[in-house]
Amino acid sequence: MMIRLVSAALVAGFLAAVVATGLQLALTSPLIIAAERYESGEATAPAALWMPRGASPASLIVPVHSGHDHGGKDHGGKTDGVEGGEVAPAWQPGPGLPRMVFTALATLVGGVGYALLLGAALIACGREPSPETGLRFAIAGFLAVALAPALGLPPELPGMEAAPLAERQFWWIMTAAATAMGLYLIAIRRSSIAIAGGLVLLVAPHLAGAPETSHTASALPPGYAAQFAARSLGIAFVFWAVIGLAFGWAWNSVGRKSPATSHA
Repeated sequence: MMIRLVSAALVAGFLAAVVATGLQLALTSPLIIAAERYESGEATAPAALWMPRGASPASLIVPVHSGHDHGGKDHGGKTDGVEGGEVAPAWQPGPGLPRMVFTALATLVGGVGYALLLGAALIACGREPSPETGLRFAIAGFLAVALAPALGLPPELPGMEAAPLAERQFWWIMTAAATAMGLYLIAIRRSSIAIAGGLVLLVAPHLAGAPETSHTASALPPGYAAQFAARSLGIAFVFWAVIGLAFGWAWNSVGRKSPATSHA
């Protein structure tokens, strides 16, 4: 069982990472490149989006929202740094191929991890993994991990103001966990009390409210942020859909016995 679960997760995570990385390169990377140019002051007016040498694929796939903590400084004004107030810049892969490779690897790790969670959820809920059930659970995963947190913390481009990273991460984890549990109570348990409790869990994080930003004016055109959020959520949906379909297919393929074995 464990070998079958891990094997199916590896297949699903790999396929989802390949698809998501391709979509990132085509849809979100140009926006990130443009935002980084605005952040560094290289661009002062809206320009055509293009793909320079330092292509930077990234999206909501692994939603850490860390694109703002550039230059070793957080939004509380504190430096990460060294004595004398000097800032120690955080390590990051070089532009071009190294950056693309590291992002693809991060997407692969995230895909395999989410596929393992999806498989564990299917087994724990007593559902036989198949492409159909995998897709249904994957949609629930997208709602819990991507869409629900994005209602309070939409995907952000470099240069956009954001709340402190620890506060954003805590709210994201709380929202994802509450949404997942709420969906479980509504879709699996289905009793009237469970449905009521599930609805409470779905809305509770949003009633509590996401961490607020300082709303400092940004040179980044507003349209860039809207496009990035929409495209990132679209990629996340495709990412999760591929995980669900591929996991169900891989689970049945790994567990299928050959005729010779079955008659032995």
